[in-house]
Amino acid sequence: MTPSVLISNLTEDWVESLQRWQLDFFLIPTTIITLATLVANPVLLTCIFMSRALRQETRYLLVANTLAADMLFLIVNLITVICNTVRAQTPWLVCELLTAITVTSYCCAILTVTLMVVDTYAAVRWPLRYHDILPPARTHCILVGVWVLAAMYPFSLVIMMEVERGNPHQSVSVCLVLISLGFIQLKNTVAIYIYFFVAAIICALLIFFCYIRLYMVTRTQGIWQSRFSRARVTLLAHGVLLLLYFVPGFVFTLELFLFRTTTENHKSQDVRVWVSTVNMCVLMLLPRAFAPYLYGLRYREISDTLMQLLQQHTKLSPITVK
Repeated sequence: MTPSVLISNLTEDWVESLQRWQLDFFLIPTTIITLATLVANPVLLTCIFMSRALRQETRYLLVANTLAADMLFLIVNLITVICNTVRAQTPWLVCELLTAITVTSYCCAILTVTLMVVDTYAAVRWPLRYHDILPPARTHCILVGVWVLAAMYPFSLVIMMEVERGNPHQSVSVCLVLISLGFIQLKNTVAIYIYFFVAAIICALLIFFCYIRLYMVTRTQGIWQSRFSRARVTLLAHGVLLLLYFVPGFVFTLELFLFRTTTENHKSQDVRVWVSTVNMCVLMLLPRAFAPYLYGLRYREISDTLMQLLQQHTKLSPITVK
């Protein structure tokens, strides 16, 4: 069976499962969470880039990069979900590009939140040399490198898929990252798993190392003694957010495994349709919905800048009482 026929049969079966279980209703939480996040993120980005002091701080540049990557992911994900819901015929090349952008933005966010933990560790471990180690110019170069690193593998896969694809004009009624990467995985399983699973493990281990070292360095300073101390609350908030960022990635790795087994054994695909839909429409959106509040407004400087902008807007638009 040719890849074109296999893709067509798989998307038809996928649509049948979506209709049978009425999973198109997941568009509702996807739209609500996406729009709520797309309201908060631009406000925080405006606060960061309108303040010269915040633009010079590495941690705020990392926050801004995370928010920007999240916005790109949310926009592309919402477009994909809407197209899948209305069964729009999407050219396979467009689907591949959407897949590459989705993977790039997701991986960029993961790498950036990892760098945020490393940045906190560097600031606590070497406070006197911190600004020399990470000046704004070097941070900008690091962020460009993060985007390049996140984009290299997905877009190289797009090129590889275009070279191997037989039907250049094929369209699909369901565009999913799982289907796009799943067919490459059947030919190159090791590379796919190394990119997703091993990279996630490396980032997770680096985060755990930094947090353990931070605790060991600061445990004698008394900031952990109170049950509701700022350090404990901040660690809990960041830990929950990091967990929410990493869990969908591991779930997606499970999806790739289910894709391989069910494709080879021709079993029912209802399980993977459910897992994929919940992961794409809910789990991947939760960290991006919480990020503006746990990573953004918890920073006092961002909150103060936001209040100043609101006060200026109020002064420029006085309410006249007649």
